[in-house]
Amino acid sequence: MAGSAALNTDEAVLAVADPALRRAVGQWYDQLSAERRASPHTLAAYVRDLGAFLDFMTIHLGGPPRLKDLAALKSGDFRAWLAHRTQSGLARSSTARALSVVRGFYRFLDREALAHNAAIGAVRSPRRTRAVPKALAVGEMSELLDSAAEPERDSSEPWVAARDVAVLTLLYGCGLRISEALGLNRRDVPTGGSLIVDGKGGKQRQVPVLPIVIDAIDAYVAACPCSLKPDGPLFVGARGGRLNSRIVQGRMQTLRAQLGLPKEATPHALRHSFATHLLGAGGDLRAIQELLGHASLSTTQRYTDVDAERLLDVYSRAHPRAAAGK
Repeated sequence: MAGSAALNTDEAVLAVADPALRRAVGQWYDQLSAERRASPHTLAAYVRDLGAFLDFMTIHLGGPPRLKDLAALKSGDFRAWLAHRTQSGLARSSTARALSVVRGFYRFLDREALAHNAAIGAVRSPRRTRAVPKALAVGEMSELLDSAAEPERDSSEPWVAARDVAVLTLLYGCGLRISEALGLNRRDVPTGGSLIVDGKGGKQRQVPVLPIVIDAIDAYVAACPCSLKPDGPLFVGARGGRLNSRIVQGRMQTLRAQLGLPKEATPHALRHSFATHLLGAGGDLRAIQELLGHASLSTTQRYTDVDAERLLDVYSRAHPRAAAGK
């Protein structure tokens, strides 16, 4: 698409034949990029979703859609698109996001007086399945961290084990996302009892840091052979560059195999474990929301399902009547 210059540099470029529609998409993209400050990853996903919608409408309408064609679409046309996605095996969550993108594009068209379509407002989003976070048990977490402290057999760098323990302890002890942990610089290491974290969307939050987390980081820093500059990465790879998340994921895969943990035992599962264990110990849901950096409480409420599932499992194994099979 020969729209804005910014759009042409994106990895997913829409091929739109109608000049008016091409300009509209370019303006929509520029607004997302400049005014809403969407990340490059988000922008690329939005462009792909809108592009897939326009591709479907090209087939559905028998030719490349024009701006006035989009304005004339009926509820049945949108439902046909949603049905096509379902038949293609796409997840409900993916389709819900795509519909949100298309709705946003239509809102932009309406706001800019480029096109109006009332039918899009009557289209219901597919009901999303409520995914329950997969957390490790407290005992499994202890085994995981103990095993991580043992250097891998083929490793010629003993300090790597100290680094891995520090990363995993930080993820579990503070509930960080892997990107948040690996994005820390040397100067970010807490000297007190809290840590400032740059979360999603550039939002900062303050999280308390347990002494065991600080001890693990200090042990790694002392063992690390690299010169860790204040403005440089805290966690580094073998060559001194910022540690890649794939390395941590690979280490978790090795530990998972050693300990016989489920496939859900990923670095992100340590964040789930942090929240689940806090909730199980009587932690306040609102406080856990703040610690995790969730924008919505409904996201944090998923952990109540985990705790309820755990209680039912304990009940089924321990209650006399359950043990008797009745």
